[in-house]
Amino acid sequence: MRPDTPAENVDHTAEAARLERTAGLYPEDAEALLLRAAAHLELSGARPAATALYDRLLFSAGPLEHPQLVRALKAANLWEYGHEAEARAIIDGIRTAAPRDAAPWVIVAEALESHDELEAAHETFHEGAVVLLTDAPEPPYATHPLLFGRHRVRRMLGLPHDTWDALADTLHTSPVSLDELHDPKRVWSLGSENPAELEAEISRLRAELSTAREALSRPYPVAVLHWPSSELTELVTAYPTLESEYTSHAHHLATIETSLRELAASGTPNLGIVTGTVPSYEAFAASEGASPADPALLPEYATTLAARGLAVAWPPQRGAGCWCGSGREYGECHGDGR
Repeated sequence: MRPDTPAENVDHTAEAARLERTAGLYPEDAEALLLRAAAHLELSGARPAATALYDRLLFSAGPLEHPQLVRALKAANLWEYGHEAEARAIIDGIRTAAPRDAAPWVIVAEALESHDELEAAHETFHEGAVVLLTDAPEPPYATHPLLFGRHRVRRMLGLPHDTWDALADTLHTSPVSLDELHDPKRVWSLGSENPAELEAEISRLRAELSTAREALSRPYPVAVLHWPSSELTELVTAYPTLESEYTSHAHHLATIETSLRELAASGTPNLGIVTGTVPSYEAFAASEGASPADPALLPEYATTLAARGLAVAWPPQRGAGCWCGSGREYGECHGDGR
């Protein structure tokens, strides 16, 4: 499937099956692939099957990279098809474990929020912020949804702004302020008695809640292939026909950044970078029955790496190192001028 296929055109059941098959071929990437497969099953309405995949991961022999994330997704999914008690037990366990990753906190807090457990949702968002942001000089990008969710629930509860709410305001870049976006009484305060306008306002709130989930309806990012300097030298030495694609390493890096900026300017969401290695590329070519010297194979290789969950999101978060591996901050390297 093309990575830019619109969500409404995705056969979620077929995509889940494809991802499960891919997980069997690449067991080292099984966690990321099966999480994507479970997301597609949820979107197709096959929630028990999604739970089975979460359990398959949780009871697998090897350690998981993100066990609390898997538990959080399982809890949110269970609650959606009537297993509230089990979901609550898992959520309590996650809060007790206090993971050092924002995603599980956000998922379980939003699960509570979506079931009108606003006070418990607020407590969960706040606990996550305390664990992850106390003494942090600047909130990492991954924690922004935690602050935005906390802000949203506090507005729902009518709580006054505090320091972290003010921080959330500074991190929010939309033309519509968080206060306006998160105020469910906004339409009524303007004097409207039109139910259709109220419904429109609620839809805006729901749209913001679902922003983080939209990526789940896309099988993998639109990814651009990156070769580290040593790998690129080995590649063009072994396959000289590819020199026309890669005139120099510096030009290759500049082309990546230009391509991604053009895609972003065209409105393409969910962009990423995948890093290639010559042995991996040769193995991919062999699996396709193709020659590594064929330039047409390069984008297919990039798509396969992205489908295996190996893409790194672009652009990097504020203050993060550049994707090129220079060791400099992105804003001082290839992100200069953004």
